[in-house]
Order: sequence, then structure tokens, then C-alpha cells
Amino acid sequence: MRIAGITIPEGKRIEIALTAIYGIGRNLAHTILDEAKVAYSKKANKLTSEEEAKIRKSVESKKIEGDLKREVSSNIKRLKDIKSYRGIRHARNLPTKGQRTKSNSRTARGAQGRIRKTMGSGKRKLEKK
Repeated sequence: MRIAGITIPEGKRIEIALTAIYGIGRNLAHTILDEAKVAYSKKANKLTSEEEAKIRKSVESKKIEGDLKREVSSNIKRLKDIKSYRGIRHARNLPTKGQRTKSNSRTARGAQGRIRKTMGSGKRKLEKK
């Protein structure tokens, strides 16, 4: 089964399988299944064609995948353009929501936070012939 260009995992329960789509979490999956009147515990490969159509219609009314990614990236771009605090943090690839950076966020900060980095002498060793 494909929804919004994404292949839904067949053997999983439909409430979990819908979360394979970017922008759909458990909460929104439950809302979609309630609208379509489909049981959460039903497997994705056991759905009838009417149930699939109801789910597809409900999902397509939500903002997901490309539209959502575009909106998020435009919001971040706007923050960078107006040079807000959060925009500056995004531009520098640092945590934006108030997390501490002294001891954590190694992956975001990269090598710049490390005190010592192993380096050579600065001179290139002579190659022996």
C-alpha cells in the first residue's frame, strides 16, 4: 500500500505503519484512523480497499512529506533572515531550544568544543628514498 508516495510497511499494525510517513506520529495516526473508522490493531496488509481509500483521503487532507518539509525549511530560513537568536543558532548549527552546550551537544558542535586535538608537529616528515 502506498500513501503520499511512501510505501507503508505491510506486516505492521496500521497505527505504527502510518508513522513511516514524514509528519505523521502516533497521535496523528490515531486521529486519521478514527476519521476513517479503522481499528488501530489491524495489520496494513489486511485492510480492505474501502478502508485504504478512507485512510488515503484523510492523510491527503493533512500537511505531510514535501509540503511540511518545505514549510519547516522556510520557517528556519525566515528566522535566519531576520537574524533572530534562534536563526543565529540554526546558522551556527548549535542547539536552538536552550540546551546547555558546555558538556553536551557534541554532535551538533563537532570538534570545535574539544579542548585538545591531536596534531602533528607542523612540519612534514622527510620521505626516504
